Amino acid sequence: MLARKEISEEVIAEVLDRYDEVGIINDAAFARAWVSSRHHGRGLARRALANELRQRGVDAEVAGEALESVDDESEAETARALVDRKLRTASGTPEAVFRRLVAMLARKGYPVGIAIRAVKEALAARDAEAAEFADAVDADALADQAEDPHS
Repeated sequence: MLARKEISEEVIAEVLDRYDEVGIINDAAFARAWVSSRHHGRGLARRALANELRQRGVDAEVAGEALESVDDESEAETARALVDRKLRTASGTPEAVFRRLVAMLARKGYPVGIAIRAVKEALAARDAEAAEFADAVDADALADQAEDPHS
């Protein structure tokens, strides 16, 4: 941008060096903040975060260091939280719900293994909760109460 305004290369270099000295230009700090914000806020996985940092011109080594803060466990936990949140409003056949949730995680950069595992665990937990609730319901008592509302 400065070069287009016919500012000399020497002045541009001096300005950028000064910005770097005072911390205005700090790719490492930017990358760490970006990774933290986008992983926790939008639920993006390391692969998607690496793409975004690359698109923003962050050096691969600097990006790699920032991405170290997102470990396998954190990525799996975030995937599961995303699935749990989406599952509350999901409708359709179990196969369709499964496909949509895995695809959502894939779009956010999650590896297939993590995506499938997170969705399977969430669906199993949901079905277990539904089965536990159904077992706890005393259908006979509710039916009797419905037939005789004055009891």
